[in-house]
Amino acid sequence: MDMLADCSLDELSTDAVARRAGISRGLLFHYFDSKRDFYRSVVRQECDDFAAATAPDASLDPVAWMRAFIAGLVAYVTGRRKVYRALVRGAAGSHPAAGDIVEATRATLVRRIVEGRRRLGMEPSPRLTLAARAWLAFAEEAVSGWPLDEPDALDELRAFLETGFVRLLGDLDRPAALADRGAPGPAHSSAN
Repeated sequence: MDMLADCSLDELSTDAVARRAGISRGLLFHYFDSKRDFYRSVVRQECDDFAAATAPDASLDPVAWMRAFIAGLVAYVTGRRKVYRALVRGAAGSHPAAGDIVEATRATLVRRIVEGRRRLGMEPSPRLTLAARAWLAFAEEAVSGWPLDEPDALDELRAFLETGFVRLLGDLDRPAALADRGAPGPAHSSAN
C-alpha cells in the first residue's frame, strides 16, 4: 500500500511490487489473476486493518466506547498518514478497482458511529446516517491534517473529535451518558 501512496494503480509496476515484496513477478501472478486483483487485495487488507483498529470493546461503558473508537481512528491514521490519505483521497480510494472497498469500510465506520450515538443515550433521528457520514468526513480531514509536532497534539485532536462527535451527532439536549463526565455538550441549549 505504501507504493500506492506515491502513484496510481495504472502507474504501478508489477515488477517493482514483486521486487519490493522479494518475490518473482510470476509468483505474484500465481496468487493474483491480475494487477487489479492484487490491488483490490492490498486495499481490502488496509481497510480491514483500519476497521479493526477502530473497533472498540463492546463491554465498555458508552463514553469509554466512544473515546476508544476515536482513539483507534486517531492512532491508526496518524501512524499511517500517507497511506491513509492515498486510501481516502487519492488514487487508491477513487480508482474503480477499489472504490467499493473504501466505501464499504466507510459504511462500517458509519454503523459504529450510529452505535456510539445509541450507546450515549441519544434518540434516533432520520438524519443520523447523514450526520454520521458528515462526522466521518470531518474526522478524516482533521486527523489527516492535524499538526502533530506540538506538545499534547494527539490529546487535543482526540478532544476536538469528541466535541465534534457530540455536537454534530447530538440533540439539543445533552446526552444522558455524558451528563456528569465533563464531556462537551451542544453549543446552545433548549432554553434559548
